[in-house]
Amino acid sequence: MDFKPIDRSYFNQPTLYLAESLLGKLLVKETEEGTTAGWIVETEAYKGPKDRAAHSFGNRRTKRTEVMFGPAGYIYTYVMHTHCLVNIVSGELDKPEAVLIRAVEPCMGIDLMYERRGLNKKKVELTNGPGKLTKAMGITNEDYGLPSFHPPLFIAEGRMSVNIEIGTRIGIENSGEAKDYLWRFWEKHNAFVSK
Repeated sequence: MDFKPIDRSYFNQPTLYLAESLLGKLLVKETEEGTTAGWIVETEAYKGPKDRAAHSFGNRRTKRTEVMFGPAGYIYTYVMHTHCLVNIVSGELDKPEAVLIRAVEPCMGIDLMYERRGLNKKKVELTNGPGKLTKAMGITNEDYGLPSFHPPLFIAEGRMSVNIEIGTRIGIENSGEAKDYLWRFWEKHNAFVSK
């Protein structure tokens, strides 16, 4: 399969729209071991300065959050509990927002995903969570700041239409009213959705 990165202009849409429209798109990672790809089936939006669950809440600008203050479409990775998580920067310049990719459905490089995640895993366990998918696809903190519209880590066109469900985000219980925002999007009835 030959995947073509999506045009950079695609990322210039409001964060909630981007989080929803990424469902069904392909996340592709090229490495020396090979290429892996998966249809995005779950995302979460993080709307920066006023979102208590966002790393950039209150316009917090650190070495870690710096990329979010730049243009949309770049990769924001960070490590949480030893797992690397991958986000796409969204929103306007100097308005630090991002979309977390929570789960993908494997489409290419599945044998390589098994090598990275363990041969004893069920297929559905390979990428049904934000830390699982990065490990399976070889996405690391070294991908921080890369464009997601250019190899080696990029978004490509995927499935035409998906049935979408909306709910609250996961794992942010200590974020006040932000824990109740309906900013998580997932493909209905897809087995690879994390929860």
